[in-house]
Amino acid sequence: MATGDKIDNKADELKGKAKEAVGKAQDDKDLQAEGKSDQAKGNIKQAGEKVKDAFR
Repeated sequence: MATGDKIDNKADELKGKAKEAVGKAQDDKDLQAEGKSDQAKGNIKQAGEKVKDAFR
Protein backbone atom coordinates (compact mmCIF):
# COMPACT_ATOMS: atom_id res chain seq x y z
CA MET A 1 0.00 0.00 0.00
CA ALA A 2 1.39 3.35 -0.94
CA THR A 3 2.01 5.70 1.93
CA GLY A 4 -0.11 8.39 0.30
CA ASP A 5 -3.05 6.01 0.07
CA LYS A 6 -2.68 5.09 3.74
CA ILE A 7 -2.71 8.75 4.71
CA ASP A 8 -5.73 9.53 2.52
CA ASN A 9 -7.71 6.58 3.86
CA LYS A 10 -6.90 7.43 7.47
CA ALA A 11 -7.81 11.07 6.80
CA ASP A 12 -11.24 9.96 5.52
CA GLU A 13 -11.74 7.92 8.67
CA LEU A 14 -10.68 10.76 10.98
CA LYS A 15 -12.77 13.29 9.08
CA GLY A 16 -15.76 11.01 9.57
CA LYS A 17 -15.11 10.70 13.28
CA ALA A 18 -14.92 14.49 13.58
CA LYS A 19 -18.17 14.98 11.67
CA GLU A 20 -19.89 12.37 13.80
CA ALA A 21 -18.69 14.07 17.01
CA VAL A 22 -19.83 17.51 15.84
CA GLY A 23 -23.16 16.02 14.77
CA LYS A 24 -23.64 14.50 18.23
CA ALA A 25 -22.72 17.78 19.92
CA GLN A 26 -25.18 19.72 17.77
CA ASP A 27 -27.81 16.96 17.79
CA ASP A 28 -27.56 16.88 13.97
CA LYS A 29 -28.53 13.38 12.84
CA ASP A 30 -27.64 14.10 9.20
CA LEU A 31 -24.10 15.16 10.09
CA GLN A 32 -23.71 12.10 12.32
CA ALA A 33 -24.79 9.86 9.44
CA GLU A 34 -22.42 11.61 7.05
CA GLY A 35 -19.59 11.11 9.52
CA LYS A 36 -20.34 7.41 9.86
CA SER A 37 -20.44 7.13 6.07
CA ASP A 38 -17.03 8.81 5.73
CA GLN A 39 -15.61 6.43 8.33
CA ALA A 40 -16.99 3.44 6.47
CA LYS A 41 -15.50 4.66 3.18
CA GLY A 42 -12.09 5.04 4.78
CA ASN A 43 -12.30 1.60 6.36
CA ILE A 44 -13.37 -0.04 3.08
CA LYS A 45 -10.53 1.63 1.20
CA GLN A 46 -8.05 0.45 3.84
CA ALA A 47 -9.37 -3.11 3.61
CA GLY A 48 -9.07 -3.05 -0.18
CA GLU A 49 -5.48 -1.88 0.01
CA LYS A 50 -4.67 -4.63 2.52
CA VAL A 51 -6.06 -7.24 0.13
CA LYS A 52 -3.91 -5.82 -2.67
CA ASP A 53 -0.86 -5.96 -0.41
CA ALA A 54 -1.57 -9.58 0.45
CA PHE A 55 -1.35 -10.54 -3.22
CA ARG A 56 1.92 -8.70 -3.86
